[in-house]
Amino acid sequence: MIKAALISNTEYILIMKNLFLVIFFINIISVQGQNPVIKRLDGSTISADSLTVAIENLMGKADVKGLAISVFNAKKPVYMKTFGFSNIETKKKLELQTNLYGASFSKAVFAVLVMKLVEEGVITLDKPLQDYLPKPIYEYDFKVWHEDFKELKSYPEYKKITARMCLDHTSGLPNWRWFETDEKLKVKFEPGSRYSYSGEGLTYLQVVLEKITGKPLEELAQDKIFKPLGMNYSSYRWQDKFEKDFAYGYDNDGKVQEKDKDNAPRGAGTLETTIEDYSKFITAILNKKILKDKSYKEMFSPQIRIRSKNQFGPGALEDGNWNDKTELSYGLGWGIVKSPYGYGAFKEGQGSGFQNYSIVFQDKGIAMLIMSNNYSTGKIIKYLLEIGIKDTYTPWEWDQYIPYDKK
Repeated sequence: MIKAALISNTEYILIMKNLFLVIFFINIISVQGQNPVIKRLDGSTISADSLTVAIENLMGKADVKGLAISVFNAKKPVYMKTFGFSNIETKKKLELQTNLYGASFSKAVFAVLVMKLVEEGVITLDKPLQDYLPKPIYEYDFKVWHEDFKELKSYPEYKKITARMCLDHTSGLPNWRWFETDEKLKVKFEPGSRYSYSGEGLTYLQVVLEKITGKPLEELAQDKIFKPLGMNYSSYRWQDKFEKDFAYGYDNDGKVQEKDKDNAPRGAGTLETTIEDYSKFITAILNKKILKDKSYKEMFSPQIRIRSKNQFGPGALEDGNWNDKTELSYGLGWGIVKSPYGYGAFKEGQGSGFQNYSIVFQDKGIAMLIMSNNYSTGKIIKYLLEIGIKDTYTPWEWDQYIPYDKK
């Protein structure tokens, strides 16, 4: 008679985590060694070789120098490939393991982290953040990258701001104070009343979480997301191990941008990662790892309709019906579009010459991830998505991803 072995809950979690990583790497080996047929949203297909040719053709037309692409079918990567250079001057090739600046991909990871802390009872989505602190936020003497919250003393309405408002960008805080004409932090509209992209809102949420938990962002992210998913080359701060292979960013004129290596960790924008690592994150999203199903449903449910013409610039204040067809909205940390194939959850990332985009159609198990070290990639994002997965729902005009052949 065989006696059944008993294992602890901790051992079970470790086994399942390792199994997830083994399956991921088996998939990657398969992706790299074959010419798989990629299934697209509308049921049509394209071979990996055909997609590669199409990508190279588009790169040439828009003068894109470095690009990394992953496509997901059946909730796993079926295509992962890099193109071009991580350093144009030295002609160093961009590889799967090359460190890339995630920019605002940081916010998508941070949203999952926040929802994990909600599940653990550390914080709730709708309790005003100020209520978690023993004294007003503006009385603390801490500074985040040489900035603080003292200016909020003049805006008592900040006390209404919740975690939900920070995640769906309705906090009323500006994107970044240094973009304001007076470079001051302020509450620009009634919290909860309107969508307006805000890195400052996520920063406010971050520092409150760090006060509540007594742990810095990097430790929380490593413990709850990066390590469980095997994202060994991802961090909210620069790591020495990134030095051996990292990409420089290039602006619209092809000018190299200085590589930032001394930023304090920010949930809104300091993520360093690789195409392999971020593909693990997208795989986890598709398979509903890390979070419970209820949390994913909340995160990817429309919280506020977006009626602005553009994401940024003067068009951000111009309302209309431009995106009514897809019911453009924002969830918690992710943009949301409606399609015949279920919702599409998207997240952009741009900064320091890097241009990133991802969209996940969880109901179909299909997603596409685009990472690049040059702004000119914005000129082909629309076509990459259409060719790769037949995504015609991404709000490319709202995001101002104007194709190279359009004005």
